[in-house]
Amino acid sequence: MNIFSNLLSQPTQENRPKRQRRGIEIKSQREIEIMRQSAKIVATVLKEISEMVQPGMTTADLDAYAEKRIREMDATPSFKGYHGFPGSICSSINNEVVHGIPNAKKVIRTGDVLKVDTGAFYQGFHGDSCITIAVGEVTPEAAKLIRVAEESLYKGIEQVKAGNYLIDIAGAIEDHVKENGFSVVEDFTGHGVGRNLHEEPSVFNFRTKEMPNVKLRAGMTLAIEPILNEGSRFTRTLSDRWTAVTVDNSLSAQFEHTILVTDTGYEILTDRTKI
Repeated sequence: MNIFSNLLSQPTQENRPKRQRRGIEIKSQREIEIMRQSAKIVATVLKEISEMVQPGMTTADLDAYAEKRIREMDATPSFKGYHGFPGSICSSINNEVVHGIPNAKKVIRTGDVLKVDTGAFYQGFHGDSCITIAVGEVTPEAAKLIRVAEESLYKGIEQVKAGNYLIDIAGAIEDHVKENGFSVVEDFTGHGVGRNLHEEPSVFNFRTKEMPNVKLRAGMTLAIEPILNEGSRFTRTLSDRWTAVTVDNSLSAQFEHTILVTDTGYEILTDRTKI
């Protein structure tokens, strides 16, 4: 389970919104409009980072840029200080799966598979998204991993509409990943997002009896984030207590969008193509 996703905070009583069973928030139209703005900030930052990354930069360079841009857009970084996390982005390279800490000594090199995950807190609500960037020319195997990771995200998103269930998302992701010969990381999941960075429900990327098979309702906002490994699905956490890596040193890739459930389908709030 995602270490971030396990650390759910509850809204104050005076701000408590309408809820479905299991404590899942149904956002009002006003709240959805605010989330569109917080998500747009995240999408803008990730699009700009994807266009500026070059070999020789450090992950600390990207972190400083992300924080500057988020604050320029009148928001605050969701990740910085969250349960002690020191960065405004998670920057994970190659065999690093999630929660990589930005570091002035971590130099980005040609051929790297770079994951950049960030969030923005704007007028009381969070947006959250992650991209994987192929730095320069990567191996064919790495390129396929990145492609399938992004495809699996959209396979899951295609299952989002009022009346469907979380297991529909999980099954679509799992099937596409396995059909392409990769493994789904089971230690980390997606999550609800809104007033809190991580809210109920957990959004699994694989079928499991542990998953609360919640029926989707219009107004839910979910962060769907499949994480794929080239080899074993298992991970371990480094001594920094944040960075998770593959146990077999294989490559890992991840994509994430903040999604609004609608009566007829979905809206991708962190859609970078609309920036």
